[in-house]
Amino acid sequence: MVKGKEIKPHIGIYGRRNNGKSSLINLLAGQGVAIVSDIAGTTTDPVKKSFEITGFGPVILVDTAGIDDEGELGKQRIEKTLETIKIIDLAILVIVSNTFGSFEQDLIKNFEDLDTPYLIIHNKSDEIKPKNEFLIDLEMKTGHSVLEFSTFNPKNYENLIKLIKQTIPESAYKIPTMLGGLISYGDIVLLITPIDIEAPAGRLILPQIQAIRDILDNDAVAIVLKEREVDAFLRKTGIKPKLAITDSQIFLKADASIPKDIPLTGFSVVLARMKGDFDNYLKGTPKISDLKDGDRILMLESCTHHVSCDDIGRIKIPRWISNFTGKKLDFDVVAGLSKLERDISEYALVIQCGGCMITRKQLINRLNPASKLDIPITNYGMAIAYVQGIYERAIAPFVQNNDNSTDYL
Repeated sequence: MVKGKEIKPHIGIYGRRNNGKSSLINLLAGQGVAIVSDIAGTTTDPVKKSFEITGFGPVILVDTAGIDDEGELGKQRIEKTLETIKIIDLAILVIVSNTFGSFEQDLIKNFEDLDTPYLIIHNKSDEIKPKNEFLIDLEMKTGHSVLEFSTFNPKNYENLIKLIKQTIPESAYKIPTMLGGLISYGDIVLLITPIDIEAPAGRLILPQIQAIRDILDNDAVAIVLKEREVDAFLRKTGIKPKLAITDSQIFLKADASIPKDIPLTGFSVVLARMKGDFDNYLKGTPKISDLKDGDRILMLESCTHHVSCDDIGRIKIPRWISNFTGKKLDFDVVAGLSKLERDISEYALVIQCGGCMITRKQLINRLNPASKLDIPITNYGMAIAYVQGIYERAIAPFVQNNDNSTDYL
């Protein structure tokens, strides 16, 4: 499985074996990054590379195995190819020789089921030109016009880039704001960042860095300090921040230190509002109180990392929820974008991390199976705030005086 660890737009290249998918990857990347061969099936497992497409910008290009692969191993390769659709923002379907059949139809159905925009190019058109009636029939079947193309004589390269720009959703490459609508020019935002065993040596964690950048982009002022400095800072300076954001693990201490007339939330909650399924998080979080003995809870991490002895997702949250509910609960942790070992229907609750290392599309697709079955979902920070009794304060900046929280997204 190709794991999503980049927040750049993901573009997947799909089609039958020997249709020129790897050649297209090399053309878009401007260098030979994928192995090209006349032998069908050269590309086996999906390969993900980060590059700059001239005329578009930085993307992650995903090269996949042929959808017509054969044999038992071929079936496994096709499964991995289809799994990549969950992590991409745009699919490029490569066809050749006026050929469009069940392989392509099944692939398009997968695109549509996952709301993945796609475009179709007829490659190797310098060798076998697509017939006019074929193009007309295909457009009627799919609702998509087909771009005639050749990676060896790419006269239509600019048209391909234009088509990519037109087809890929703006949300895939436009960086969303974390705090837009909450802060404005000159506002002061207090960032409470504990430096503990889980903090990376010599640097801040990604959500903290993203928050600092977003504050600067909103022409506001970021003040960063450790939790034990908050009381003295507020007392000595007399500064009243517009907003305070804390690491979720020290919600209680931050709640005690930050005056009640100053809005307070967590980095994970801010991420949930920016790129998570926030409305469903709001509905799902209170369901923690309904958990029963024997319920199983799924913890979803967006990345793999070194696990400390007091890991937030594997140790602390399970302990806090168990203590809060007083129930005997089972917890499963799945890191990255790996397949679940159990059927999603076996879970009473799904708790997603902030998702700072993956795209919103990847995160939403990760949660959709649970949402479709009405399984409650929540987020690390929101779950922590709930069991620690400060949930209403943590979400207030995003929902107060507003009937629809998505107005902020």
